[in-house]
Amino acid sequence: MATILLRGNKGRGMSGDWGPVVVAVVLFVLCSPGLLFQLPGNKRAVEFANFQTSPISIFVHTIIFFGLVTIFVIAIGIHIYSG
Repeated sequence: MATILLRGNKGRGMSGDWGPVVVAVVLFVLCSPGLLFQLPGNKRAVEFANFQTSPISIFVHTIIFFGLVTIFVIAIGIHIYSG
């Protein structure tokens, strides 16, 4: 059984914290350039589901990924414990 906590006390005797792992994997898939969107696009400012990428797009999506991981893991404090 998994317990999801948002900014709470860590439970004693529980297994490791899977929150950062789950958040990072989900955001990695969603922030992949060209999968859902590409910012900046090859022909427009934003392109949706074009399955292409560019070096500038990779850099922009890396900054977006880092910002979202920081918000979800550090600022909000998502914790998922299994045990």
